[in-house]
Amino acid sequence: MPEVRVVETLAGVERAQWSALFPGEIEDYDYLTAIERSGLPGFRWRYVLAYEGADLVAAAPAFLTDYPLETTLTGTGRRVAEALRRLVPGLLTLRLACIGSPCVEKALIGVSPAAQPARRAALVQSLLAGFEAAARREGCGLIGLKDVAEADQAAWSAGVTARGYRAIASLPIAYLQIDFTDLDQYCARLSASTRKDMRRKLRALDRVRIEVRGEVDDVIDQIMVLYAETRDRAEMSLEALTPDYFRGVLREMPGRALIVLYFDGSRLLAANLLLQDGVTLLDKYFCMDAVQGRALNLYFLSWFTNVRLCLEAGRKTYQAGQAGYGAKLRLGARLAGTANYFRHRNPILNGVLRLAAPLFAVDPGGGAS
Repeated sequence: MPEVRVVETLAGVERAQWSALFPGEIEDYDYLTAIERSGLPGFRWRYVLAYEGADLVAAAPAFLTDYPLETTLTGTGRRVAEALRRLVPGLLTLRLACIGSPCVEKALIGVSPAAQPARRAALVQSLLAGFEAAARREGCGLIGLKDVAEADQAAWSAGVTARGYRAIASLPIAYLQIDFTDLDQYCARLSASTRKDMRRKLRALDRVRIEVRGEVDDVIDQIMVLYAETRDRAEMSLEALTPDYFRGVLREMPGRALIVLYFDGSRLLAANLLLQDGVTLLDKYFCMDAVQGRALNLYFLSWFTNVRLCLEAGRKTYQAGQAGYGAKLRLGARLAGTANYFRHRNPILNGVLRLAAPLFAVDPGGGAS
């Protein structure tokens, strides 16, 4: 049996050993290090590690937080939860221990590439058991896995089902395959009405100055204003990013992280943080001035800018992230589902949460923006 450790920092984990478990992962050791150092309020970071001797054979990032249940509710469910919170403050806040990260697109599970299916399942079970034991020691009643991608659900399913977890639909991830040679060929695939609308929207390029950068020190205050405004408009948001998050990602990932800034004259109206490797461009965060940004169609300008960046570098995938699905589907993206898994250590509360689970399932047709 492997020895499972749950540690508070990646600093003591060999970068090469971690990376060997996550080949081709764009949200890698350096990105997780930037998150850890960013000072996000309300989160404590954990890393679940399975060792056989000196060899790291399985791993996953995780976090602890006080979780208000209405965070991932919308519509009627959210209104009911907020009313209950006003009547009984603290009633709907649970101490959560969760595999995944609020700043990562999907739950990351790394298992030795040499592991056969049966051993892989055993290693996943060991990770879960070790994490649950650590959660008990931390006083966390609610245990979860956040945004498990469809491709990874088979790896987790046996372990989480056997341990009594309930699955609920989470926000899917949008992808655009770059299997065209230029923007003209891309636009030819869109509907006639969309092509006409995009030609009209892209006229705003004449007014907008675009800068692609690897640092933000001179504009970080303006970016944080745009980020705060964008976050306030979002229906669901778990984390509140800090200036050190933006600076840290760019610092820890030179050449693999960039930020695209959109100006009208000297005024910054939008910022788009991106991660990249030889295959994928990942859109992490887009924030903009609601009034002027919409007037200048900056969301659509950023989409076409990112597609152009993919074409210029020969990348095959533009990963456009979560939310805003109506526009993304219209622009040719496809959706890949994700799921959250949860259980509460208290059997009574676990039963209540299982009954309430449909309220927490995400409907991508609702279209966060």
